[in-house]
Amino acid sequence: MDTSFWHRKWEEGEIGFHESDINKLLVSYLHHLSLVKSDRVFVPLCGKTLVISWLLANGYRVAGAELSRIAIEQLFAELGVRPEISAVGLMDRYSAPNIDIFVGDIFDLSSEMLGPVDAVFDRAALVALPDKMRNRYAAHLTKITGMAPQLLICYEYDQSLMAGPPFSVSNEEVRRHYGDYDLALILSTDLPGGLKGVCSAMENLWLLKK
Repeated sequence: MDTSFWHRKWEEGEIGFHESDINKLLVSYLHHLSLVKSDRVFVPLCGKTLVISWLLANGYRVAGAELSRIAIEQLFAELGVRPEISAVGLMDRYSAPNIDIFVGDIFDLSSEMLGPVDAVFDRAALVALPDKMRNRYAAHLTKITGMAPQLLICYEYDQSLMAGPPFSVSNEEVRRHYGDYDLALILSTDLPGGLKGVCSAMENLWLLKK
């Protein structure tokens, strides 16, 4: 899988991974991150997720990273906000009050470019990456966020039954990637209807803290 895969998905509107409602796990378990209003939440590989509008509406600041310019143009259009666009390193930053989205390859995003973040919400980043990229991604995310506390959603299923993405990420793999954190599996439940209706899957919600 390379960047052209995701560009094509957005160009052709094949975005079944985009949730049509606010993610219920974020709403139910955000308190585990011990945030206060105006704290800044980073959403990696964010697409145009409705999580962003929910966080803004609830008084938080948001940062995000996304490969597809189409996704971010749609995001700001749906927010009803016209962003200021500036080049930052190899990425473009789309900014408006309380929100900064970096468009480009997330591996080109540095901690200096991103700025301080108070927490991370990862629903669709780790699981979107093939096995060989996940270790690199986890290490990079840890570095650029300064080990900010994180809510991480993973799916666990028989990978032989579906090619992914989203890919199956076992609990053992999470512990391997994020072993420097204090890890807590705070929810593990059957995914209603299975994964894309193809196979049964577990949805696991992790809390990562220093």
